[in-house]
Amino acid sequence: MYELKTKETENSVIEFIEKVDSPKKREDAYKLLDIFTETSGFPAKMWGPSIIGFGSYHYKYATGHEGDAPLVGFSPRKAKISLYFATGDTEREQLLNDFGKHTSGKACVYINKVADIDVEVLKALIKQSIKFLQETYPNE
Repeated sequence: MYELKTKETENSVIEFIEKVDSPKKREDAYKLLDIFTETSGFPAKMWGPSIIGFGSYHYKYATGHEGDAPLVGFSPRKAKISLYFATGDTEREQLLNDFGKHTSGKACVYINKVADIDVEVLKALIKQSIKFLQETYPNE
């Protein structure tokens, strides 16, 4: 049976942020912590060793694979800061047009620093991602 690596843990979010090597990235992590907490309305929780997640949802795919994941989150990684939003949401792409300097993958949006992005668009992305996931995976 496949075991999910990224699970909610009891590890301290603050302790994790304090271990971030770069002082600038640590400062940005605290800014993002405030923005995500305030905008999502959920407390920050560690998911796995390095993702700070907010809220959670249970997904189940047609293949039978299922699990839990944070509604939104971020991780201050060495190279870039990863932001986690819902995949498959068409509104995400439209919002990213006005987001600022970033690159994106399937589930992640990568930024170098908070100063490169429009914080109001970030808040809209957080709200839209939560709305999309709660509508797509309603609590059963």
